[in-house]
Amino acid sequence: MKRQKDAGATGEGNDLPCSVGLGHGRRVDMVRAPGWLRYAWLRHGFSTRAGGVSTIYDSGASVGSLNLGWTQQDDPANVAENRRRFMAAIAGVPTQTATASCSKPSAPCSLSPVPCLVTLRQFHSGTVHHVEAEDRAQPARLQTADGRAVLRGDGMMTGVPGVFLGIQTADCVPVLVADVRRRAVAAFHAGWRGTLARIVERGIGTMRLRYGSRPQDLVAIVGPSIGPCCYAVGEEVRHEFESQFAYARELFSEVYDSDPVREKYPLLFLTARAPGHSNLGPQIHLNLWEANRRQLLDAGIPARRITVIGECAACAGVGAASGRKYFSHRAESGFTGRMMAVIGVAAAPAKAVKPTTPERWRLGGPCAVR
Repeated sequence: MKRQKDAGATGEGNDLPCSVGLGHGRRVDMVRAPGWLRYAWLRHGFSTRAGGVSTIYDSGASVGSLNLGWTQQDDPANVAENRRRFMAAIAGVPTQTATASCSKPSAPCSLSPVPCLVTLRQFHSGTVHHVEAEDRAQPARLQTADGRAVLRGDGMMTGVPGVFLGIQTADCVPVLVADVRRRAVAAFHAGWRGTLARIVERGIGTMRLRYGSRPQDLVAIVGPSIGPCCYAVGEEVRHEFESQFAYARELFSEVYDSDPVREKYPLLFLTARAPGHSNLGPQIHLNLWEANRRQLLDAGIPARRITVIGECAACAGVGAASGRKYFSHRAESGFTGRMMAVIGVAAAPAKAVKPTTPERWRLGGPCAVR
């Protein structure tokens, strides 16, 4: 597994991520930072493909995948079941228990006997919302009757126990932040446009205003997304970043693809274009992990309290027996599902979390299913 780490950094922000599996049959696998599990009131997790019932994105597979987005190709009933399973895993309750207590997993928050999941109609912006207790009391503000998002934006925050915030991705960067003193949480969707709009940096500024959060009390995770190994962008994207960030040059690298045919027969690839205007040459790769880590640092969060998961959605698991680990819009040419990053404050006091094995964890607490 690829993972970035700050030189010399220590503390909870740099603990290795762990996988979690709950339920019977093919387990719901997700990624967490073990350092966060010390906070008994905090719930979080990043989904993978494993453990769902959708088959549209895994043709020929004997088991389904965990598509958590209301995509055009997938059956809404499958998505609702996948969300129920994932949220049960987030809360650390057996899947069958969640089934018994959540007869309508896609019902509005006020109709469900368990905490609600709030998502967004994401559009690569710098727009951030805060979810308050009165919003939960009026679920139509947050979602439709069938559980689809109402709010438009790319960031959310809340201090309300029992409200879970979900960001959907298929390459873009999910960033989760928690104020461990004020018990407030935030989730951000940062593609290159959202990163350019400083959604993470601006969102933390909003947390400071809204909840009185202090940077030294915050912990943050930059979740799985397309990595610098696979994220090729155009020259115009580099120019946009260079106009906004003094450290922009550190975010880009030039990658030359090895082509044995081109190397053996270079004359076949000559063009009549003027020098510098040919489409041949290196690809420009952008490191969105580092870009968002730098925004967290600029917002005042100490480096030791920042975790970068460092797994690429486009290539993690490729070639392995289990297959691709995440959904990737680029790697799968747009025909793919959606992952979800979720964070929330537990609705009731819970016991401290203890590991059951060195690499697998379970969380106690209420069923966090809508």
